[in-house]
Amino acid sequence: MVTIRDIAQKSSFSIATVSRVLNNDSSLSVSDDTRDKIKAVAKELGYKKKQEATQLTKIAFLYWISNEEELEDVFFKGIRTELEKQAKQRKIEIIRYNINEGIEKVAKNTNAFIAIGKLSNREIKYLEQITPHGVFLNSNRDPENLDAVLPDLKRMTESMIQFFEQVGYQRIGMISAKDYDVETNTELLDLREATFRNYQCSRNKLREEDILTVPVSTVKNGYKVAMKAIEEMGDNLPEAFCCATDPLAIGALQAFNEMQIPIPQRVAFFSINNINVTKYVSPPLTTFHIDIPTICETGLDLLEERLIKNRTIAKTVYVQGKPIFRKSTPAKD
Repeated sequence: MVTIRDIAQKSSFSIATVSRVLNNDSSLSVSDDTRDKIKAVAKELGYKKKQEATQLTKIAFLYWISNEEELEDVFFKGIRTELEKQAKQRKIEIIRYNINEGIEKVAKNTNAFIAIGKLSNREIKYLEQITPHGVFLNSNRDPENLDAVLPDLKRMTESMIQFFEQVGYQRIGMISAKDYDVETNTELLDLREATFRNYQCSRNKLREEDILTVPVSTVKNGYKVAMKAIEEMGDNLPEAFCCATDPLAIGALQAFNEMQIPIPQRVAFFSINNINVTKYVSPPLTTFHIDIPTICETGLDLLEERLIKNRTIAKTVYVQGKPIFRKSTPAKD
C-alpha cells in the first residue's frame, strides 16, 4: 500500500508538506506547482486516501407520520424512501421508529436522531435526554438546540402571488388546509395561508371570501371546497388560486373541469410540491418542485457535522423550490 512517506520520497518534499497537501490544508503556504506535483506523484503511485471511519451509527429515524397522512400526501413517503436510500449509500446506520410504536421505543444508546412529523414537547424532551444531536425535516421544533431542513414555503407562496400579478391578475385567492397545535390539538393557520394573508394585507389586497380553507389537505377536500366556491360565487370567482398543496389543487381542478370552467382562461391554479401525478391531471398543474433528495442529503450532512465535526451550534436550512410551469397558468410574456 502506497504511503505518504513513499510520495514524499519520490516528490522530494517533506512528509508534513505532502500530508497537508493531500488533506487539502488551505492554511499551507506552497505554490500551485508544488501542490500539482505532489498530487501527480500520488496519482502515479496509486495512492488512496484512507477513509475516515464514520461515526454515524445508531441513528434514530422518527417517522411520525400516520398511514392516513402518507396515503393522502406522497411527499412523506418520498422523504422516507429517499432518506433510507441515501443513508444506505452513505453507510449510515439508521433505525426507523414509527409513530404508532411510541417514543419510548427509541433505544437509549441512540447517537442522534432525524425526524419528520409532529412530535410533542414531551417526545422532544425525551429524545434530548438521550442525545443532543437531532435534525427535523419539514419542521423546526427547537431551533435553539436542534437542526432543521425545511422547504421555503413562505418564499414559494409569495412567488405564486407575484407571478399572477406579473401576468396581469388582480384578484387572487388561496386554497389551504388548517394546521394544528400538537399539544392542544387546536387549529392554527398554515404557514402558506398565513404568508398569503400577510402579504396581501400589507398591500390592502386581502379578500377574506377568496380564502378557501379545509380541515385536512386531501384531493376530496380540495374538490368539495372548490365546488362550494363555484356554487356560492358563480361568475364572481377570483382570477387565480394559490394552492397550499398539490392534492388540494388536483381536487379543485376536478371541480372546475366538471363545471366546465376553463382553466387557465377563467381561473388559473399554482400549487406547491410537484408530486408525480401533477403532470398528468387536466390541465397539467403548475407547481413548485420541492427537491426531496436535497432535503434528505442536507439532513444527513447536518448529522455528520454534529457527530464527526462536533458542531454544537444549531442550524436551520431553507431549501428553495423551483417553479414548474404547466398549463394551469398562462404563459409568461
